[in-house]
Amino acid sequence: MVSDISTLDEAAVLAAARRARAAENAAAAEVLTQAVEWARLHRVTDLDNAATWPAGHGQDTGIPLAGEGAPLVSEFAVAELATALGLSTGSGRNLVAHAVELAHRLPRIWARVQSGSLAPWRARRIAEETLCLSADAAEHVDRMLAPYAHRTGPAQTQRLVETAIARFMPDFAKERRDRSADGRHFDIDTDQVSFAGTATVHGELDLADALDLDDAIRSGAAELAALGSTDSLDVRRAAAAGVLARGQRPLDLGGDGSVPEPAAGSRSSTTWSGKREVVLFVHLTADAIRTRDTDAVVHLENAGGQLLTAGQVAEWCRRADTTKVTVRPVIDLNEPLSSDAHTPPPKLAEQIRLRDRVCVFPWCQRPARRCDLDHLDPYQPGGPPGQTSSANLACLCRLHHRMKTHADWTYTMVEPGTYLWCSPHGHTYLTDAHGTDDLTPPTVDQPVEPPDR
Repeated sequence: MVSDISTLDEAAVLAAARRARAAENAAAAEVLTQAVEWARLHRVTDLDNAATWPAGHGQDTGIPLAGEGAPLVSEFAVAELATALGLSTGSGRNLVAHAVELAHRLPRIWARVQSGSLAPWRARRIAEETLCLSADAAEHVDRMLAPYAHRTGPAQTQRLVETAIARFMPDFAKERRDRSADGRHFDIDTDQVSFAGTATVHGELDLADALDLDDAIRSGAAELAALGSTDSLDVRRAAAAGVLARGQRPLDLGGDGSVPEPAAGSRSSTTWSGKREVVLFVHLTADAIRTRDTDAVVHLENAGGQLLTAGQVAEWCRRADTTKVTVRPVIDLNEPLSSDAHTPPPKLAEQIRLRDRVCVFPWCQRPARRCDLDHLDPYQPGGPPGQTSSANLACLCRLHHRMKTHADWTYTMVEPGTYLWCSPHGHTYLTDAHGTDDLTPPTVDQPVEPPDR
């Protein structure tokens, strides 16, 4: 039990840290403002005199710092500002690029930075993603993201940017897809063997191939454990890759539960073969289905919520080595489901994962399919019926599940998919599938009592 004095000390530390963070954000916003003003004072019209992005070995790409429609800024002026701020020229170039991008192409997000309602580091992270966008695509991101920019993470921003590219820049989207396909590789570095006799493997695969490979290695690691291996999961996965490389197949241990179930979206551990069974969790609109638009944007859970095109998904499914395509039925996310058992039945578990999408702890973005299903009100064996229900389950990653259970964090469901959290020191947060709102009031310095005279 923490003493009252210690609790007060801890609360004071947290309050001081929050005040310092607010002051840091205000100072960073002022630096961005002055960078915009500096850029205004040093506009140029000739690209030869403008600051541009360099390529490898110092080569000039000729690409201006900010996106289409933003003003050009003198190269020498950017270097001078960087020097004045104690930054390298590269860091100064990034600062000016983000500032100009925000002020001229993301005016709604920039207004929030100016008002103090959006942390500059969040705005700069968004600006970094929009530099390559056309004016229309950048305007779309600005309009869609500005109201929620304070509560979204990098993955959500990236998904919106990808949507804008697919919608407003189809030629560029196709070019990027082709470039990514050409960039696939799988390398085994046997020239640099460690003293322990290990080698590094790295590559970039087609997603469907990557899912198959991960499934095979996961199944092999699980069966090594079932056969008595006490090695760590990482070591067993590495060993399973060797088993797979030698053409061996995992033993069929039967359905007695001795082998852990493969993760959602995976094949059974006893179905290793040269054929491909595609199990993708795809979300797309009714319009995309009706029009059969191959450029329609789809949300793919298997890729951590990545946005892809319907055409790419169709390409995976129509390959000659694909023998089975699974179409999951639509689940009503608003239907109240319940069970008397502690473990939720498959339909209820799927409903909760689709509803929450990610871990519901503040600021966490771990995909729901990698999370535990937590009972908000702890399950009581022999208690009332229906304790395992849509209204009493939420997705929590293992760390945040433990924090909720053992570290005095509490939360309630405001409505399905929306949660109100309270920290051990009384800070409150509202979370849903779109992000987090910090509801904790700003701390106020207490007046200092005048000294006795």
